[in-house]
Amino acid sequence: MRSFQWLAERTRGVAVAVEAAESAVGLRSERGPILAALMLSTGLVALDSTIIATAVLTITDSLGGFSQFPWLFSVYLLAQAVTVPIYGKLADTIGRKPVILLGIAIFALGSLLCGLATSMVALIVFRAVQGIGAGAIQPMTMVIAGDLYTLAERAKVQGYLASVWAVSAVLGPLLGGVFAEYLSWRWIFLINLPLCALAGRLLLRGFHETAPRRDTRIDYAGAILLTLGAGALILGLLEGGQAWAWTSPTSITIFTVGALLLAVFAVVELKVDDPVLPLRIFTRRVVIASSLVSVLVGAVILGLTSYIPTFTQGVLGTGALLAGLTVGALTLGWPLAASQAGKVYLRIGFRRTALIGSTLATLGTASTILITEHSPLLQIAASCFLVGTGMGLVATPTLIAAQTAAEWSERGVVTSANMFARAIGSAVGVAVFGALVNSRLESPDHPSPTELSTALHLVFLALAGMAVIMVVASAMMPGRKALISVDNP
Repeated sequence: MRSFQWLAERTRGVAVAVEAAESAVGLRSERGPILAALMLSTGLVALDSTIIATAVLTITDSLGGFSQFPWLFSVYLLAQAVTVPIYGKLADTIGRKPVILLGIAIFALGSLLCGLATSMVALIVFRAVQGIGAGAIQPMTMVIAGDLYTLAERAKVQGYLASVWAVSAVLGPLLGGVFAEYLSWRWIFLINLPLCALAGRLLLRGFHETAPRRDTRIDYAGAILLTLGAGALILGLLEGGQAWAWTSPTSITIFTVGALLLAVFAVVELKVDDPVLPLRIFTRRVVIASSLVSVLVGAVILGLTSYIPTFTQGVLGTGALLAGLTVGALTLGWPLAASQAGKVYLRIGFRRTALIGSTLATLGTASTILITEHSPLLQIAASCFLVGTGMGLVATPTLIAAQTAAEWSERGVVTSANMFARAIGSAVGVAVFGALVNSRLESPDHPSPTELSTALHLVFLALAGMAVIMVVASAMMPGRKALISVDNP
């Protein structure tokens, strides 16, 4: 009897979802080509978050500035993070299609400029342009999927997208190593151009959106305050202890200004009619929990994919390709778990699924603490595989839980908030890890293997601590059936 009742509830939910989806995006949309375009777009954004990890030494040999390399990650992620809420608001106002196409165009421009960069400063600036484009692409792929597919379908589709994100993020270091060793590091960025063109063409031809448009004012003041406030904090974390002492007047001023700007941002968001990041959504338990999980997912994944290759190359003496293969073990665990995550959370609920995933991730990050300069690559790969398996079970369910609790008119904002949290986690995480590493390096531009090993173990300890917090955040997720019966695309 319970099985028939569950089936009836699912059937009723599917019918409601299909009807709502028809009114939102129109039946002319061809879901197959659109899904292919979304997967390709997701892969591009995730790939460029990590692809330069194994090419860092090659890039710095060419352009100089080893101590500045964390900015190549952070500026991309920061630009992505602060623009995500703006794009989310635009998507709920003018529709998803123009927003994602704009993002793809900006991303392609940034990739071209990065491929032509002649100095580290220029490369950092052009990475910011890439990040501005990525800020539109990543959340829009999730929002469009949420519009086109029902809850039951989303379990599989979001699993595909999560798998692509995971595979691309962890294949990035491998591909970066291939380009760095056998071609040129510039191809890391130039390869994006034909892929962007293909994704844009698929969306132009296959996605015919008929979403209602709403007249609204963009909260530019909030967007500027968020950008400046978050940027100041990232700057303080990256350069603290290196360009200036942590307790110096410069450091204190930067952190104080950043905190004040974010406080003013919060006040502005509470007063404007159409805030760029509505703070009211953070009164929902599911949004708070999923956002916190996303912060930690972003930090842990970027920490591993950024510093495991650095450890294997700088401490163990491997080549870029082997370093990429080692961290690529994440590729095996994440998509395997993500492909089954839908079945798991439909059966046991979002919270239990996220708890299982975060616990596995904690075990994996804790095992990295045992890595030494004598550890075999297989041991390091095993740790990465365990973390990847855990991430596959925690990243997708928490996002879908937040989407399921939102109506169409605010799904863009809710999804963007989740993506914003992941991007901020990645940016702040890389900044924190960079600060930890720089605090232990006497010669940042030419660190010795022993010195580098000691510094990177601080990163592994920080990763384990973040994973433990992820377990706590997962425990805050809704119970087994709190959201399964709620689906209002």
